[in-house]
Amino acid sequence: MTTITRFAPSPTGRLHVGNIRTALHNWLLARKAGGRFLLRIDDTDAERSRDEFVEAIREDLAWLGLSPDAEERQSQRMDKYEAAFDALKAVGRVYPAYETAQELELKRKIQLSRGLPPIYDRASLRLTADERAAKEAEGVAPHWRFKLDHEEPIRWEDGVRRMQKFDPAQLSDPVIRRADGSWLYMLPSAVDDLDMGVTDVLRGEDHVSNTAVQIQMFTALIAAQYPAQHIPRFAHEALLVGKEGKLSKRLGSLGCDAFRERGIEPEALIALLARLGTSQPVEPIADRTHLVETFDLSTFGRAPAKFDDTELERLNAAIVHSMDFAKVADRLPKGMDEAGWHAVRPNLSHVGEVEDWWKLVTGPIEQPEFSDEDRAYLAQAGEALEWGEDPWHALTGKLKETTGRKGKALFLPLRQALTGMDHGPDMAELLPLIGEKEARARLERAGTPPRS
Repeated sequence: MTTITRFAPSPTGRLHVGNIRTALHNWLLARKAGGRFLLRIDDTDAERSRDEFVEAIREDLAWLGLSPDAEERQSQRMDKYEAAFDALKAVGRVYPAYETAQELELKRKIQLSRGLPPIYDRASLRLTADERAAKEAEGVAPHWRFKLDHEEPIRWEDGVRRMQKFDPAQLSDPVIRRADGSWLYMLPSAVDDLDMGVTDVLRGEDHVSNTAVQIQMFTALIAAQYPAQHIPRFAHEALLVGKEGKLSKRLGSLGCDAFRERGIEPEALIALLARLGTSQPVEPIADRTHLVETFDLSTFGRAPAKFDDTELERLNAAIVHSMDFAKVADRLPKGMDEAGWHAVRPNLSHVGEVEDWWKLVTGPIEQPEFSDEDRAYLAQAGEALEWGEDPWHALTGKLKETTGRKGKALFLPLRQALTGMDHGPDMAELLPLIGEKEARARLERAGTPPRS
C-alpha cells in the first residue's frame, strides 16, 4: 500500500512554526516511504477562510521545499460530505439535537458542580417524534451529532504514544454539523482521509481525543460508504513550547514571512524542526535526503518539544557557512564573485549581511586613528607591499622580519588600515579582492600623518 500523508491547514492566517513542523513531518514520513504528500485546504469555514491565505500557504510550502504531490480544497467537496452525512443518517449514526449554546453551557456547569465530566447527556435522543416536530415548528433548527457506540472501548496503536485506549461513554457525541448547515472539522476530515486514501495521519497531541472519535467515524463510514478503504494509522507528536518550558503565544506568530524577514534560511528551519522533540541530535543538515533517511517516529518523545530561537540562529549561521556560491549567486552584491563569497562567508550569520562585508572590498572604508608608531609602521607596509600569488603572507612575513613585530602588533594595524575593522574575513583571501592599487592607497593613507 502506498503511504499517503496529508497536511490540512485552515486558510484563516499565515502558517506558524507549529504548522510548519506538522507539514514537514508529514512530508518526511511520505518521502521516506516513497509515498505521496497531499495538501488539503480546510476551508469549510467560509466566513474566516481567505484566498490570500491559501496562496500564502502555497508560497510558504514552496519556500520550505515541501511542495505537495496534489492539492484539494474542502470547499469544492461539499457533495462528498453531504453524501456521507446521508449515509450515516440512514444507519442511525447521526441525530438532530436542539439545545442552544446557552442551554449546553448550563448543563456543563451543573455537571462540573456535581463533580461529573461535562459530557453531553444525549437528551435529544430521548425526544419523541412529536417533540422534535414541535421544536421545529417553533423555528428551532437542529444541529447534528455523531452517535458514538458505547459498547466497545476505542483502541489504536499510536506511532508516538503507543497503545491508546478510550472509553466512548466518557466522550461526548461530537457535533458534526451546525444548525445553519455548515460543517465542523470532524466529519469532512474523516471523509477526505478515506476518499483520498490517506494511510497515515500525523498531527499534534491536542488531537488525541479527536482521533478516538474519528476512529468510530471511520468504521461507520467504511461500513456505509467506503468498503474498500482502511482506517489510517495515527501518530500524535508533542506540541511545541518556548525555551522557558511554557506554551508560548509568541510561537503562534512565528511564521515563514517572519523567518524570511529575519534572513533565516529554509534549510536551517527544516534542520531544526525535523528533529525537534526527538532523541536525534539537532544538526545543521542541509541535505534533505539525509533528513528523510533518518526520520523515525520511534525517536519521538512524549515531552514537549522546546523551540529555541537561539538554536535556530546557530543553525542558520552554520548553514550559511556551508552554502555554495551557486546557491546564493543571485542574492549577492554586484561584482561579488565566488572568491568574494568564500572570503566573506565565515563571518555571516545571515546572507543579507553580505553587502556590509563586501564594502570592505569596494570601499570606502573609515580608518581609525593610529598612533605615531603605527602610522610609521603602516607607511613602511605600503612601501613593502609586493603583489603576487599570496600578497598578505608575503607582506606580513617581510614586516615581521624587518620590524620585529609579531602577533597582534603585526596584524591588527594592517587589518584596520585595509578594512577599517579590527576583525573580519581572512586577510589572505580578502587582500587579493581589494586589489593592489586600492590596498597600496589605503596603506599610504593610514601611514600619512594627519594635517595640523
